[in-house]
Amino acid sequence: MRQLNLDQLRTLIAIADLGTFSAAAQALHLAQPTVSLHISELEARLGAQLVVRGNRRVTPTAAGASLVERGRKLLRDTDEAVEAVKRQAEGRTGRVRLGTSTGVVVDLLPQVLEALGVGHAGIDVEVSILGSSEAMARLAAGTLDIGLVAMPQPPLNDLVVTPWRTQPMMAFVPPRWQAPKRATPAWLAAQPLIFNDATTHMYRLSMEWFAAAGFAPRARIELNYDAAIRSLVAAGYGAALLPLQQTTDAALNERMQILPITPKLTRRLGIAHRQRATLDGVTQSVLKVLTTFRQL
Repeated sequence: MRQLNLDQLRTLIAIADLGTFSAAAQALHLAQPTVSLHISELEARLGAQLVVRGNRRVTPTAAGASLVERGRKLLRDTDEAVEAVKRQAEGRTGRVRLGTSTGVVVDLLPQVLEALGVGHAGIDVEVSILGSSEAMARLAAGTLDIGLVAMPQPPLNDLVVTPWRTQPMMAFVPPRWQAPKRATPAWLAAQPLIFNDATTHMYRLSMEWFAAAGFAPRARIELNYDAAIRSLVAAGYGAALLPLQQTTDAALNERMQILPITPKLTRRLGIAHRQRATLDGVTQSVLKVLTTFRQL
């Protein structure tokens, strides 16, 4: 048996509610022969008589009444499904999968999520802690919608990376160390160091800075969690080269020394996503909010 036709089901319910074919035709903006065809095709499909035609009123049979009862719920569910898709497409409600590093989650993402909650309360952002390369791979695979990634990134087909934030890199030094006013590669290379994990963009950025001055230091420990690195610095375990995080580092100034470095080094972050023409409304809405936090 073929599947039910929702238009035919809607016609049957209108007849049950209004009592005549002509009234149903007027309510549904259909010609009366079309209403009659809907019912005859529906009865043929189900192999059952669905209505009884009286002198003044058409009434459902027992089978017709059963179908009307279940049909109302089916049409409500259908209308809700259509509305849910419309809300998603228009950017009012839905889920967006976002991936970024722990540093961005701690420092920048709370502000973004707060702004989204004010202007787009129906959008649910599912956050994954990912390195930039993994975020790019998941965007290409279609299992992520937005990535906040370190720049530059190797080009990938159908992916767009636009500049979002720049952060000055600083030397984070234990509070009791005798330190210069500005940290150089030579001075830092002679200290116990804490690096980001060797697979990260931050590690490569740091090592390129040291290498340009002729140094290749080794770390006491490598981590992939900025907050843990800062805690180790505050405890005196070693120094670290990290981006300045304006919303969190002010509270740490008393627990460690945060020194400018020479030569200067900047970390650049970008927003990565698929081509805008392929994005749904909720992803577009999140991108608009992210754009308001651009700082270059």
